Amino acid sequence: MSAGKAGRGAGPPRRRHHDEDHEEHGAGHERWLVTYADMVTLLMVLFIVMFAMSTVDEKKYAQLKEGLAVGFGREQSILNGASPISNAKGASDPGEASYEMLLAQVPESQRETVTKILQESDRLKNERAQGAARAEVDRLLKVWKRIDKALREQGLRDDVRATIDERGLVVSLVSQHVVFEPDIAELTDRGRRVVDTIAPVLAELTEPIELDGHTNQEPVKPRYFPSDWELSLARAANVLHRLEDSHGIPARRLRATGFGHTKPLVDPARHGSQRVNKRVDILVLSQQPAETRALMGEAYAELRREAGLDGLPVDPAGDGTGSDPAAAGSPIPGTDDSREDQP
Repeated sequence: MSAGKAGRGAGPPRRRHHDEDHEEHGAGHERWLVTYADMVTLLMVLFIVMFAMSTVDEKKYAQLKEGLAVGFGREQSILNGASPISNAKGASDPGEASYEMLLAQVPESQRETVTKILQESDRLKNERAQGAARAEVDRLLKVWKRIDKALREQGLRDDVRATIDERGLVVSLVSQHVVFEPDIAELTDRGRRVVDTIAPVLAELTEPIELDGHTNQEPVKPRYFPSDWELSLARAANVLHRLEDSHGIPARRLRATGFGHTKPLVDPARHGSQRVNKRVDILVLSQQPAETRALMGEAYAELRREAGLDGLPVDPAGDGTGSDPAAAGSPIPGTDDSREDQP
């Protein structure tokens, strides 16, 4: 019985200890809320920086605005279900409009800091893209110079025109020396020599290779094909098979496309242009990101200006030999009018 009393007497101290623990947990909970609020603010800044560095996606934006609403615990005008991308008035750029609206969610005391972070991020992103574009152009120039050297050794340099644009290195097999006979998709003997000279350099690369077939702009129906679309595609496929069957370039790296008469290399009004426009373009496709490839044409033009070639015919070799026949003012050498009216 005395033990029972002792047991009952020991109860109250334990209850007081439990109450003290409860108070300590309550104080810790309040400190956690302060830390949580700081963390939400930092995450919001991170989301804005990531958003500014990417393209605007309306679905992702909707998810982001919902997250911001929860983080700040308050409703705002742009969070009522309407899309700021489609409803922004007076904004020509949806990305700019949504950026301004997101920035409006930042506490005013932090907006200047966030703005500076975003501006610096954009500047660094542009510098990286420009540097990457310049490096890619330099690399493609080295590929071209190897092709150029091989063609010169075989006396075939005049059969090829080349440039670098946002797609990559473009090597055009022009018909100045009858690479393709009129209405015919098969390469001539000289045309096969040109492809065989270029192929070993292409075989050492890893990039995809696109073969673009073209006809001239004369409104004459081909004799052996339903239209110039089929003829241009057949010419591209003929070069593709030469690269695959005779030089072992894997089929997975190759693709053929026909453009008919829609993409002339030279102004069709120029004398002798139809021989050159009848061609196949071999494209070494750059694998750089889209923002880098978009700057490659500008980087190539800058390299030409630095080399003092601005205003001269475009030529990746950098020696002014003239790989763009449209730059010259005289008739294209080596052409005549005897069969210009055939595709």
